[in-house]
Amino acid sequence: MRVSIKVVLAAVILSSPLAFARTSMAATASRAVQAEFDGFIAKFRAALNADDSAAVTSMTRLPFEYRTSYPDAAAFRAKAYPVIFRAKVRTCIGREKAVYDRDGENNDSFFIFCGQEIFIFTKTASGFLFKEIGTND
Repeated sequence: MRVSIKVVLAAVILSSPLAFARTSMAATASRAVQAEFDGFIAKFRAALNADDSAAVTSMTRLPFEYRTSYPDAAAFRAKAYPVIFRAKVRTCIGREKAVYDRDGENNDSFFIFCGQEIFIFTKTASGFLFKEIGTND
């Protein structure tokens, strides 16, 4: 039993500098990108709070892929919205802080983690849109 405690303690001590290095090198959104996202997410959260599927759909990049394809606004509103945006998820997105990152193609994105799902919002030519749902592993 003592060996496993030593191994765990050593792993914690050795991983602490790596964790600090990763967080200190994290990407930071420019003020303009942050301001644009703040405006977008405020509207998105208001739409979720009102359970307004039409407004959420208008802020979603279509076609949308989630377990199946939703090719247009009508399909997303009728089939995807009720499955994706359950009350618990709407509450989570409303309260969780978004995390910024930039992908390999230099797209500005923000991520909101809700349980095992990551809600991804990406800047497009027309502004930010809800783009996809990833798996929080």
